Amino acid sequence: MKPKIYIDGQEGTTGLQIYERLGGRDDIELLQIDPDKRKDVNERKKLLNAADLVILCLPDDAAREAVSLIENSATRVIDASTAHRTAPGWTYGFPELNKGQREAIRASKRVANPGCHAVGCISLVYPLVHLGILPADYPLTCFSLTGYSGGGKKMIHQYENEKTPDLDAPRLYGLNLRHKHLPEIVGVTGLRRSPVFVPVVDDYFSGMATTITLHHSMLSGKHSASSIRDAYAAYYEGERFITVAPALGEGYLNANWGVGTNRLEITVSGTADDAGGATIATARFDNLGKGASGSAVQNMNLMLGFDEGLGL
Repeated sequence: MKPKIYIDGQEGTTGLQIYERLGGRDDIELLQIDPDKRKDVNERKKLLNAADLVILCLPDDAAREAVSLIENSATRVIDASTAHRTAPGWTYGFPELNKGQREAIRASKRVANPGCHAVGCISLVYPLVHLGILPADYPLTCFSLTGYSGGGKKMIHQYENEKTPDLDAPRLYGLNLRHKHLPEIVGVTGLRRSPVFVPVVDDYFSGMATTITLHHSMLSGKHSASSIRDAYAAYYEGERFITVAPALGEGYLNANWGVGTNRLEITVSGTADDAGGATIATARFDNLGKGASGSAVQNMNLMLGFDEGLGL
């Protein structure tokens, strides 16, 4: 029997992307809600409890409400909102995090899909903390460039239909330094000091480039850009969706790399040999792919026992 999947909130950007990725598959059954009843609590409750797996693409409060409507122990949940990313009892949906994360996701009833900026930052920070290279109290700085699709339907409409001159240039935001992805970045990586994190949105549809900055003299042990690149390459060796550029970065790094895929590439740049120098590490991926819908499909595949790359 084919597993039944219900996407609650499929009219949003992430929900639509997930639906497109799943729509052509014949190994699952997608449950559909009548468009006129998509805000009907009773109809949603019926579908939430009829599904083998539910993917929530909702605002935080609505996601919490949806979980509360599930009354059986069989329905499994992937939540793409921020609501449960640091909640007890929820598994963080980043399979490449460490060697045990895939099995944790496969066995979990509740999986929290990562945030887009968080995917970039965590993919860079977690290995270095885990390997003892980056001290947990390091005063980390991270900046993350994203296409406007990350802002959802309202921002997409603004850029594509109501564009004003100020939208021609990159725009920094989250200037109170309390971005909603920070709790999961700190909680998942094990950092004891919250990074200074600045996101930037620019006039292109999708793609993300997240960068951390490292001073060699403040790391644990003797390191260079080359040794840090080698550490990433060893950590992610054999991964299907995460790769490490074979040489140090030079020239330009375009932020729309990997659009339309579930891939993420890490590029390390900086001083190769000078132990007193500095390194930057950049993760590039599609904010709608590995940063959202692609991750959700990858997690769904794992939870249902499919090949994790199916449809990706």
